[in-house]
Amino acid sequence: MTAVDTATRVTPAAGASEEAAATTSRRPRARSTVLGPRALQVIRWLSPVAAIVLWQVASATGFLDERTLASPVQLAGTARELLESGQLQEAVTVSARRAAIGFLLGAAVAIALGTVVGLSGLGDAVIDPLVQMLRTLPLFGLVPLFIIWFGIKEEPKIYLVALFVVVPLYLNLVAALRGVDPDLREAAQALRLDRFERLRHLYVPAVLPGVLVGLRQALGMAWIALIVAEQVNAGAGLGYLINNARDFLQTDIIVVGLLCYAVLGLLTDSAVRLLERRALRWRDEGRTA
Repeated sequence: MTAVDTATRVTPAAGASEEAAATTSRRPRARSTVLGPRALQVIRWLSPVAAIVLWQVASATGFLDERTLASPVQLAGTARELLESGQLQEAVTVSARRAAIGFLLGAAVAIALGTVVGLSGLGDAVIDPLVQMLRTLPLFGLVPLFIIWFGIKEEPKIYLVALFVVVPLYLNLVAALRGVDPDLREAAQALRLDRFERLRHLYVPAVLPGVLVGLRQALGMAWIALIVAEQVNAGAGLGYLINNARDFLQTDIIVVGLLCYAVLGLLTDSAVRLLERRALRWRDEGRTA
């Protein structure tokens, strides 16, 4: 065998090795972290605790005037008194009921409109401009109009929450439906799947990530809308508790009420995050495979 033949036989192998190395270098590297998932989850819950500790230190050292913002220890005493009297449980129950009803109503409307717009060109032409107009309205400015229309009872508060829920969930659902891979649609058509089978095996897995993102945004907007709605002619709920405390300059009760809103928002967001991890487990398994 001559040197030329040897070089001819060795060169392709070397080229293949170089090509494989280049391909490997082009692959996205998985994010590596020293901390595991459980440690990160613990840190996530410890972060608010650290903020409370700093808050208490600032109050104890006089850096933060308690007349401006009560210390965590004082707030804990106020919360205990409200719990013993039953005022806090009643207020949280009323506010949570309003948020739940408004959210369910808004989510139903958003899913119905988003499905029609995402799957139908005619629905897009008829409905989407109206929703886009609604999105640009100052929804907080609708409060006086809602009071004129629906009075000062529960309806204006629930409808305002529902309006705040509709837009983010609608936008995410429409974007997810329009982002479904056309090849998957053709495959479903070739397999002659009926509407229910397409909904179950094609559209639901495809739009679920976007819908869950919209769900988290909608829940956050629901609590924001509720805070505003309960500041106007509320006879019960956290907003009523805060308004009464404002009249008597009881900043500790005001902060306790606001913290209750924050805790409720954090709990609902955590519930959606848990649902997201379980519902999208297949996506994470596909990445690690």
